Amino acid sequence: MIDSIKLKWFYGFLLAFIALGCIFLANEFYWFAAIPVILGVVFLAVFAIDVLLFIIVFCTPLAINLEGSGTQIALSLPTEPLLAGVMLIFLIKIAFEGGFDRKVLFHPISVAIIINLTWMLLTSLTSTMVIVSLKHLIAQLWFICPFYFLGTQLFRELKNIRKFVWFYIIPLMIVIGYTIINHQMHGFTEKSAHSSMYPFYNDHTAYAAAIALFLPLTVSFIFNPRMNFLSRFFSFIVTVIFLVALVLSYTRAAWISLAIALFVYLIFAFRIRFSVVLIGMITSVALYFAYQTQITMRLEKNRQQSATDFNKHLESMSNIKTDASNRERLNRWQCAIRMFKEKPVFGWGPGTYQFNYAPFQFAKEKTDISTNRGDRGNAHSEYLGPMAESGLPGLLFILVIVITIIYRATILYSNSRDKEIRLLTLGVLLGLITYFVHGGLNDFLDTDKAAVPFWGFVAMLVAMDVYHSKKANESFEQ
Repeated sequence: MIDSIKLKWFYGFLLAFIALGCIFLANEFYWFAAIPVILGVVFLAVFAIDVLLFIIVFCTPLAINLEGSGTQIALSLPTEPLLAGVMLIFLIKIAFEGGFDRKVLFHPISVAIIINLTWMLLTSLTSTMVIVSLKHLIAQLWFICPFYFLGTQLFRELKNIRKFVWFYIIPLMIVIGYTIINHQMHGFTEKSAHSSMYPFYNDHTAYAAAIALFLPLTVSFIFNPRMNFLSRFFSFIVTVIFLVALVLSYTRAAWISLAIALFVYLIFAFRIRFSVVLIGMITSVALYFAYQTQITMRLEKNRQQSATDFNKHLESMSNIKTDASNRERLNRWQCAIRMFKEKPVFGWGPGTYQFNYAPFQFAKEKTDISTNRGDRGNAHSEYLGPMAESGLPGLLFILVIVITIIYRATILYSNSRDKEIRLLTLGVLLGLITYFVHGGLNDFLDTDKAAVPFWGFVAMLVAMDVYHSKKANESFEQ
């Protein structure tokens, strides 16, 4: 009888909801149709947050930024509202359940991230635009909380690492297909390559950065002994498509980042000692400063513009005389340095560069794509941007995060005896290397397209370090 009463209540509630929905829709209150979706998301966030995280990953390459669609709202739908909701649930759970896994919380990478976030909070309070900085900090948190901290728990199961990668790659393949079709309609020109991926990615640089980030992992999947032949063959096909898409993107920074990732791979493959690498880096830097004048004069003589021809397009990367893209990037960097000199300790405030850099432009350094209002984006650098916005400590904390990630990944790779862990570690590290290099020329971590996979990759390394490396070694010894 009790079950019968419950069933009647269920059907009564369902009929009432349908009737109410018809009334609202008849009166053009269309927002009512979103209620079931919202309730479903809340249910997943409370009872199956791993499923919700995978849904967000899948939606990320296909998400649309409202700012780029003619509105003044800088919000990526549907991912960022979902990320904000997951962040709130995470913080509420931490508050009520008390604490987080201490092994993750006190991992060197986590400590470096927390210190950086703490400094960002402090510089937000001393910011020239406090509200803007606090909003920027919150936006960073809704990437880091779900995909770094929750991500480490998601990757307690090793199979979830592969799931995460495929949940991003499959929709990215859809975007690649869409981009190539658009590109083909305009004759595969260099100019059309800049916008063929719109509205999914705002331009070719962010699109290519995402492809480069995942490319080393798709290669590692080809050689993964625990994947069946069909999965490895599909990984090979995806790798080929990614390489074609990367070439057609005409993104010089992505090409350079992959070349450097390949160089890092060779260091691991031939087991070159760190001391040799360090000496090589120091020597290169010393030679640059010793011949800085000659190098600059040589670069200024290069007038090769961006072109459809691969070799000429690559050559144009060193053209700092007439190439508008290169000159505008240099303009932004010079502005960031001047802003830093004026506020070297606390900076201007996180997220405020784009509102403050205009007065720091010099007429001789401005280009055809410069604006007096300074309203066309950020500093085009993951390093100089934080330096201008959060002072010298802001730059140093970012570098500490980068160095700590590389160091811990190297230790994990060297110490692990499990081939899959080693392959995954190397694939993730090389993917992150592409972004660290790309980050010297562009700044995408304030967007979901790059932040979701980036923090997911960092979480993979920490999870493998904390939960899988010892287990893998013990099983090997047995």
